Amino acid sequence: MSTVGQIEKKAQARVVALFQERLKYTYLGNWSDRPGNANIEPERLTAWLRDQGIADGLIRRAVHEFQRTATDTSKTLYDRNQAVYNLLRYGVKVRPALGEHHVTVWLIDWKHPERNDFAIAEEVWVAGADAKANTKRPDLVIYVNGIALGLLELKRSTVSVAEGIRQNLDNQKKTFIEPFFSTMQWLMAGNDSEGLRYGTIETPEKYYLQWTEDGGEHGDESNPLDRHLLQLCEKRRFLELIHDFVVFDAGTKKLCRHNQYFGVTAAQDFIRRREGGIIWHTQGSGKSLTMVWLAKWIREHRPDARVLIITDRTELDEQIEKVFKGVSEAIYRTQSGADLIDTLNGTTESLMCSLVHKFGGKEQDASSERESVKAFIASIQRLPSDFRAKGDLYVFVDECHRTQSGDLHQAMKKLMPDALFIGFTGTPLLKADKRKSIEIFGRYIHTYKFDQAVLEGVVLDLRYEARDIDQQLTNTTKVDQWFDAKTKGLNDLAKAQLKRKWGTMQRVLSSQSRLSKIVADILLDMSTRPRLADGHGNALLVAGSIYEACKLYTLFADTELKGKCAIVTSYTPSIADTKGETTGEGETDNLLKYGVYARMLADWFNEPEKTAVKKVETFEKQVKQRFVKEPGQMKLLIVVDKLLTGFDAPSATYLYIDKTMQDHGLFQAICRVNRLDGESKDYGYIIDYKDLFKSLECAVADYTSGSLDAYDKEDVEGLLKNRLSEAHEDLEQAREAIKALCDPVTPPRGELEYFRYFCAQDSGSAEQLKENEPKRLKLYKLLAGLLRSYANLASELAEAGYSPQDIYQIKAEVDHFTKVGDAVKRNSGDYIDLKAYEPAMRYLIDNYISASESEQISAFDDLSLVQLIVERGSEAVNALPKGIRKNEDAVAETIENNVRRLIIDESPIDPAYYEKISKLLDALIEQRRKGALSYKEYLEKIATLTRQAKRTDPQPDTGPSSLKTAAQRALFSNLGEDQALALAVDAAIRDSLMDGWRDSTMKLKRVRRAIRGILERAHASAEIPTPSVADEGATTYDIEAETTRLLDLAKHQHDY
Repeated sequence: MSTVGQIEKKAQARVVALFQERLKYTYLGNWSDRPGNANIEPERLTAWLRDQGIADGLIRRAVHEFQRTATDTSKTLYDRNQAVYNLLRYGVKVRPALGEHHVTVWLIDWKHPERNDFAIAEEVWVAGADAKANTKRPDLVIYVNGIALGLLELKRSTVSVAEGIRQNLDNQKKTFIEPFFSTMQWLMAGNDSEGLRYGTIETPEKYYLQWTEDGGEHGDESNPLDRHLLQLCEKRRFLELIHDFVVFDAGTKKLCRHNQYFGVTAAQDFIRRREGGIIWHTQGSGKSLTMVWLAKWIREHRPDARVLIITDRTELDEQIEKVFKGVSEAIYRTQSGADLIDTLNGTTESLMCSLVHKFGGKEQDASSERESVKAFIASIQRLPSDFRAKGDLYVFVDECHRTQSGDLHQAMKKLMPDALFIGFTGTPLLKADKRKSIEIFGRYIHTYKFDQAVLEGVVLDLRYEARDIDQQLTNTTKVDQWFDAKTKGLNDLAKAQLKRKWGTMQRVLSSQSRLSKIVADILLDMSTRPRLADGHGNALLVAGSIYEACKLYTLFADTELKGKCAIVTSYTPSIADTKGETTGEGETDNLLKYGVYARMLADWFNEPEKTAVKKVETFEKQVKQRFVKEPGQMKLLIVVDKLLTGFDAPSATYLYIDKTMQDHGLFQAICRVNRLDGESKDYGYIIDYKDLFKSLECAVADYTSGSLDAYDKEDVEGLLKNRLSEAHEDLEQAREAIKALCDPVTPPRGELEYFRYFCAQDSGSAEQLKENEPKRLKLYKLLAGLLRSYANLASELAEAGYSPQDIYQIKAEVDHFTKVGDAVKRNSGDYIDLKAYEPAMRYLIDNYISASESEQISAFDDLSLVQLIVERGSEAVNALPKGIRKNEDAVAETIENNVRRLIIDESPIDPAYYEKISKLLDALIEQRRKGALSYKEYLEKIATLTRQAKRTDPQPDTGPSSLKTAAQRALFSNLGEDQALALAVDAAIRDSLMDGWRDSTMKLKRVRRAIRGILERAHASAEIPTPSVADEGATTYDIEAETTRLLDLAKHQHDY
């Protein structure tokens, strides 16, 4: 019996015992043979409802309504699951009798978890959705009161949890058991080595989550799978997670991350003590949904509760409204300070959001910001005589680090003296703000910092690189001449005023060349950097002003990024911008901005500028959507003040900063690139043209200087990693990995030793080639990783800390292992496939590894070794790398393994013919080993044999001249060289063929019947000998087996 299966079954048996003995679930048994398994077990549900004292009539109506909702196939799985969840969470409304009021039947006792019936069943056999669907058998199903709420797929420790996740995803398809998931809330997959991952219906694999919980009753559990199950499936916790931490968010069902759960539950404890505080959850970790779940809990558990969410940016105000409405929570967005006062003085709205001060569509400085705060304070201080904020108020202050200045907070406290304030922030608190914020809101309720989020894979790590572009005025004499020529007729005072203006213009004009250099820099990155080069990633460029953004766009529009680049700023073009701007001396700033925007919008919408300029909002939405969904078609967004904050700002792989930024604005901006975005995104990259972080030579622990020195050091720990030091570590790990893989190769580790380890100990052995395939695949994967790591540092090895001797050694290693990989591919018959390396990596490899190697690789871009032998005969050997070519045994083994691979691949087309070729190859190998042939004779014979295997040379044994096609010849050689029978079968097949016959069961049966009819007639007339030529060990003629054999042969014929 297979030990592999036993290992998985032992783990499952242990988990079943854990549910029974430690979690106190009832064991329902192994349901692999039990008929009628479903996600609702009506008998069990009915029995539990009776125990709650509910009348039988109500039970029948409630169960019927619940089953009807769960099985409503007119709805999508998402809609059905949402409808089921609503019945579970809010109860089933039924009438005891016609004309009576509705009563609520609760299918789960949420208030008393211990009163529910928790049970598990294993190996639950579930029939397919319909006659065409396939059955499935989930490993473990969690039933609560007879309703399937959880499902667990287990894998042995040597199989990735990802396999279990994909199993869950497959099972939700219509071709399998989709209806079974209409009641499912938690879907889990786990093994003993990785622990548990969880998601819900339709959760993509990359968004399955891992639970992290420090301490607690089960924190010391050594087995990660057992620990996670004990933490998540404990009865009270399991129901709490379903009741309080599930959301249907604009078409996507979501569960909470552990930081969201512990943030909300910690806040609940603070609220019970009537204590405010601050929740700091780093950017990208789901702060908005934390607000949603906490607001929902407050309104359901605190009598007369009202929640007010305060923001300080129009876009954040809009986003808060969008989030709550997306999860079907009605939220009222106040329009002004006066409107806020009226709303608080009334009782209609229990969930509100308000904008403290509007930054609007124009860039504002700190003074105008302060003025808007004063105006807001003034508006809320003009209170009606009868004003009193109604209800038990809870105020959420978003981005509390900047929203609550002392004066503003005092005004808000005066407006709502009894309110409880909770601050939310996604960035660390500035040192200067921390004491004030703690005085205003209270202590930290819960923190989830950047380095912890990176460690747990919630967000990606960041890599930082500073680039310096010097600015200088190239010819001051000509500048003075230009100035004098343009200012003739002006008096000295006018000239002095103009020179003050010129001081700014001088910087703008001198930056033209600087902007051009930035454009050239980014274009090079687009061709060479990870993800940018292959079209899977994109970038944001933060410009210093809208004017500079327009200049940059104009420069990019003359490159290959035309049509794949756009500006998104707060600027809205208006014809009024051009009035009074025409001087006859050239474009003013306003004219340039209007002109660039007008041309960009006209090109995008393919319509006149006059109408296109009115569609800025539509343009921004479309551009943003393309940037996210089609990064290859919208590779760069140039921004100034937009798309850098907020939960729905688009993620990117690269952020280029050419704007002076600091503190929270900088922190939020760089977090645009740390979001998860596809399997190929390993890091977010920050390219800094303003040297915002200073002191690049300092260690990671000191990255609180420069633009982040206003933060406490521990609050920004791990935010940025030095690109070179990180790349250095990646390269070292890649070198060690490939060396470890190749360590078992026996000395002297020449070509033959590598071939015998990775290909076959015995040349030409098909079994050994297949057996060693996993090792070769690992070699190719590790080689690709080495090349990728090397390419990232190829031009900066010295800057990364490598000595000249180290650099020489690294280049030699990369060169050596590249040759090893190429040689093993050729020897094993694995085709060369340049797609194994990303295009950007290949570009860099070709530049930093010797040109001769690149040429050798390109010679095999589209040809296998077999094809070269067919085309060039024994001369094909000259195209092999020198390392192989100089060793005759290595050449022989390489050719033999390639021919053996060809025979295996082609054998189904004509098994009898290729059996002969295989025997000829065995004989030729034997002759070579015994030294019966000279090297030259061997090469000629193997070339002839290769051509025979490829059937490019005229063959002496192809059969009678009456056999005109390859299919007829294949039938002839596989039917004991019976010409008449071969032609008869060929004719029968052709007469029965219909389009698409290989993929249609009915059409395939038609061909099968035709073949069988010929064989029956031939056998009846004794034309077919007994036993069949196809089965030398048979004693009787098996017509079914012979029909199947010939049908398989026919499937592989190109003539049919």
